[in-house]
Amino acid sequence: MRPSWPGFVLAALLLSTAPVLAGTVADQATLGALAARPLGPALMSGRITSIDGRPGSPPEIWVGTAGGGAWKSTDGGVTFEPVFDDHASSIGVVRLDPDDPRVAFVGTGESWTRNSVGVGNGLWRTTDGGDTWEHLGLEGSERIADIALLPGRPRVILACALGPLWNAGGERGVYRSEDGGKTWERVLFVDDDTGCADLAVDPGEPRTVYAATWTFRRTPWSFSSGGPGSGLWKSTDGGKTWRRLGPDTGLPEGPLGRIAVAVAPSRPNRVYATIEAAETGLYASDDGGRHWERVSTAFPVQARPFYFSFLAVHPRDHRRLVKAGFFPATSRDGGRTWQGALSGLGSGGGGGIHPDVHAWWIDPGNPSFQVVGTDGGVYVSEDDGAHWRHVGTLPVSQFYRVSVDDAVPYNVYGGLQDNGSWMGPSRTGHGIGPRDWRLVGWGDGFCVLRDPAEPRFVFSEYQGGHLQRLDLETGEVRDVRPLPGPGDPEFRFNWNTPLVPSRAEPGVLYLGAQFLFRTADHGETWERVSPDLTTNDPAKQRQEESGGLTVDNSTAENHCTITAIATSPVDPRVTWVGTDDGNLQVTRDGGKTWTNVVGNVPGLPPHTWVSSIEADARDPGRVYVTFDGHRSGDMVPRVFRGDGYGTRFTSLVTDELEGYLHVVRQDPVNPDLLWLGAETGLFVSLDGGAHWTRFEGGLPRVAVRDIAIQEREADVVLATHGRGIWIIDDVTPLRALDEETVTRDVAVLPSRDQVQLVTPPDAGFPGDGEFRGTDVPETAWVHYWLKKRHLVGRFRVEVLDSRGNVVTTLAGTRRRGLNRVAWPMRLPPPKVPPGNGLLPTVLGPLVPEGTYRVRVVMGEEAAAEGTIRVVADPRLRHSAADRRARHDALMRLYRDLGRLANLVARIDAALPRAKKRARERLLALRETLVAPEGGGLLAGKERLRERLGDLYAAIQGYRGRPSPGQLARLDALEQQLTDAETRAAKLLSR
Repeated sequence: MRPSWPGFVLAALLLSTAPVLAGTVADQATLGALAARPLGPALMSGRITSIDGRPGSPPEIWVGTAGGGAWKSTDGGVTFEPVFDDHASSIGVVRLDPDDPRVAFVGTGESWTRNSVGVGNGLWRTTDGGDTWEHLGLEGSERIADIALLPGRPRVILACALGPLWNAGGERGVYRSEDGGKTWERVLFVDDDTGCADLAVDPGEPRTVYAATWTFRRTPWSFSSGGPGSGLWKSTDGGKTWRRLGPDTGLPEGPLGRIAVAVAPSRPNRVYATIEAAETGLYASDDGGRHWERVSTAFPVQARPFYFSFLAVHPRDHRRLVKAGFFPATSRDGGRTWQGALSGLGSGGGGGIHPDVHAWWIDPGNPSFQVVGTDGGVYVSEDDGAHWRHVGTLPVSQFYRVSVDDAVPYNVYGGLQDNGSWMGPSRTGHGIGPRDWRLVGWGDGFCVLRDPAEPRFVFSEYQGGHLQRLDLETGEVRDVRPLPGPGDPEFRFNWNTPLVPSRAEPGVLYLGAQFLFRTADHGETWERVSPDLTTNDPAKQRQEESGGLTVDNSTAENHCTITAIATSPVDPRVTWVGTDDGNLQVTRDGGKTWTNVVGNVPGLPPHTWVSSIEADARDPGRVYVTFDGHRSGDMVPRVFRGDGYGTRFTSLVTDELEGYLHVVRQDPVNPDLLWLGAETGLFVSLDGGAHWTRFEGGLPRVAVRDIAIQEREADVVLATHGRGIWIIDDVTPLRALDEETVTRDVAVLPSRDQVQLVTPPDAGFPGDGEFRGTDVPETAWVHYWLKKRHLVGRFRVEVLDSRGNVVTTLAGTRRRGLNRVAWPMRLPPPKVPPGNGLLPTVLGPLVPEGTYRVRVVMGEEAAAEGTIRVVADPRLRHSAADRRARHDALMRLYRDLGRLANLVARIDAALPRAKKRARERLLALRETLVAPEGGGLLAGKERLRERLGDLYAAIQGYRGRPSPGQLARLDALEQQLTDAETRAAKLLSR
């Protein structure tokens, strides 16, 4: 990951109800010390939308992802680095210029148009290998499916603009530029509902280009693939003009759906096309598209054509085809028969490949080298697809929701697009690797919760409201979804069903269908606590008809359902519910009566999806709500504060917000500190929503779908839909930035308790092919505020113990705004005499637990003071007295090693000038202190140096009282050291 540092723009004016930073103006440098760290994971990776490469040894590989940006590998796919983090995270296509290794294009906006895809902002180009990017326009396209470059004509670019998914219009069709992207001409346009889905250039005659157009549309409750605008087109003048290929050539009668087209590099007149139709099929032409033959209607050809519309031809064999599908599908006879379509195992399908293939690149210089992109990441084969290895360095997982528990360290839980539900630690001491994560649920994962009343249980929910309870101790899984009883209607669950714990009643969970359900016995029984809270519009409940030409009903289009639930932490009788069809309901009596208050929200278009609700931490009548209209083509950010139990609402939208909104969260300590997850990243407000600024802090501009706040640690945990889990550690100082503080020249800010956690050993050596999430260092954080950057004179941060002694001096950062400096909570490593053997003394002792003073010193004057508290790992069962005894023993050894080092240094200094007999005696004494040289590092020779060092390591490795044997050994070694010092003093005095 490339390091970067965060910043905020903070506001000057506040809402009249929340005067926190009134009169204060800040900028991006203000909070530059706060940063988000990536947790990953990468073992399940995420959806890959496009792959391109450059032949070489090793080949260069670029991948585009559904929500995690574009990535580049220069080592044949062992490691990848992000190259597009400052721009749109949803990628439609990556295309490399074959004639210039520095030039690459990225078309943004995923074209595999499932219900959860993001949006793009046009076409981009780099001329320096991905370091910098230039925007080439087509921002209104929303999604670009393909880019074609004409060999020998570097300034000619063809862009295949699919266009908006949820509404008509936009920039759709084929666009052509003759000046490298400065200007564009739309050269192929059908209508406002039809876009370009694929392009293919004839490598033998670059003026011949094929294009596929596609009519499609999604609504929140349906999907339609196909229409009169869909078709296959051909140009013979480099894309300037186009001719539609109709049924008279052998292509199927319309209406048609999505089409993929590919030209055989080894025989350019051989063209293939998969065409969605009344009977979807693979068609082949041997004369450049003048005549077509249907060669297959096999399952790999017909399976889910809107989602698996990718086709490629082997670079050296015109009869070999590869096709996207549930698993990699291959044909060796021109598409008539297929292998590997139903299983990821065995010949043709590879070994253990994750389902849902979307991209495939075959190295034209070495066709045995192939790269496949799936919903589970990237796979590389070096033996023509016989075997595959998974790329473990792409942390592009797509989380929908996130939660945390109160373990030490706490765990993070979340559900992933097409990759189940997982739990993993927030920190380990050695990085968070693949083996640190545990699968706890299946399918498309959404809500995952640790049962607060019975920690052995974890609830996980997958698409359509399927709810399971996992026993972490036994591995047993129980289905606990509420089921209709006699006389009940079928329950309607959203594809992403909310499951939330009560904030005022421990052990109570709420689940939403069209009704609100409540359980207090771990899901064994459910009580219905509401009537139908949706509009119950029958016109929006015809999911069995969804799909268009090909029926596609995966519960993704379920509608008239509950999408958001929030319970008041102040009053357990108050619950808020939001629906996908635009209702916002509140009960003040535990569900006996409900009031729909959405009509009080000003300027809200009817039926706008409620994406999140946050009940205020202190006022039971206050609520924060985000609405998301992007499924109707409305990309406007919408967030409101409601007061008086929804009788009045105030918009909290400012010009700083970008993109439609997924979630709003309120800090549990400072009610004016708000976090806002958007499709374009994370925003924060310090003044109750009067002003917002983008949180940068190393976080890419990725969709933030959910936010959890770990209250004990003051951590903000982000579920991103494309880059996994991110954590902003310890926002305690952010909570303290009130008006009085930010007007001071310098102030020490509070931090959370600094815990001296015990770190378990780790024996993993994964090499470079495994992503490891960034861990929390074994340090305390000292936070302070500077009104202005300190430019002139000395500057330092001192940590003092209870007696006023300086424990350590830190070189403080001098940036304006919030500064964060790491204090290791350890003394320096002990001073030891040089020797030939390994010595386990690389760490100094931990400082004692307690409260320390922090002093910011400018020049020679203490400009500000504060405190920081160091506490023991709460999991330890050792008493404070035992921990102190251990510290005292360790400090004795720490000083003993220093004494020994000084003694050996004195002897060594005397040896050159000592007379022969004195020299012999000094050398003999030295050999009792330090193992003699010779035999290498592991010679096994032990003297006082090695014995003190081993005892130091043994006592340091255990946080409790040293054993009687260890203390006796310490006494004995100290006596040996004292005796040696006495002997040396006599010898050196002669």
